[in-house]
Amino acid sequence: MDESSRLTKRKEQWAKARRGGEEREVFYEGDGRLPPGQHLVETWPVLDLGQKPDIPLSEWKLTIGGFVANPITWTWEEFLAQPQFNDVSDFHCVTSWSRFDNEWDGVSFKHILSVVKPLSSAKFVLFKSFDDYSTNLPLEACDDRDVLLTYKWNGKPLAKEHGGPVRVIVPKRYAWKGAKWVKEITFLDKDEKGFWEVRGYSNSAFPWENDRYG
Repeated sequence: MDESSRLTKRKEQWAKARRGGEEREVFYEGDGRLPPGQHLVETWPVLDLGQKPDIPLSEWKLTIGGFVANPITWTWEEFLAQPQFNDVSDFHCVTSWSRFDNEWDGVSFKHILSVVKPLSSAKFVLFKSFDDYSTNLPLEACDDRDVLLTYKWNGKPLAKEHGGPVRVIVPKRYAWKGAKWVKEITFLDKDEKGFWEVRGYSNSAFPWENDRYG
């Protein structure tokens, strides 16, 4: 078994054991703001597939296409030139930890929708990353005021280990639905499962329904 496969297997084991592997500072359980089965942490544990791609900003590009009227490719400068969006939301990992009150800066998904103009046939969105990760969501889940592509966390540039330069944030779903190191967004007319979804994770991933596995 190669290193990538071992790391994938390890994360599957973490998820089944409902632990994050690296969290240290546990506050408490049972808060009314926590989804079922979650506990609160101060740290931001790092979970990935064993690759943390190093993407120079001069080479970073985001391609958005599929069933849209206006497919685009943004460079880093073009991404930063979009209207800026700030939001504060909670972050829930399927491995049972949550972190409250994260401040994000970036570009809202609603703005992306206004630019690319999805066709009526577009019903789903597939996200792909620089580390070959992928995840999927219904279009209606992305068309929410708190969904964004972020490049700053708590006022600082998003660190590479957390998905920088840019990752997706979808607060109402478990965090694996928010692709790190995002490079491609494709609007589809049918659902296409991503990396963890084809490995038995829930296709919907609602934290408040304890919706971890398919």
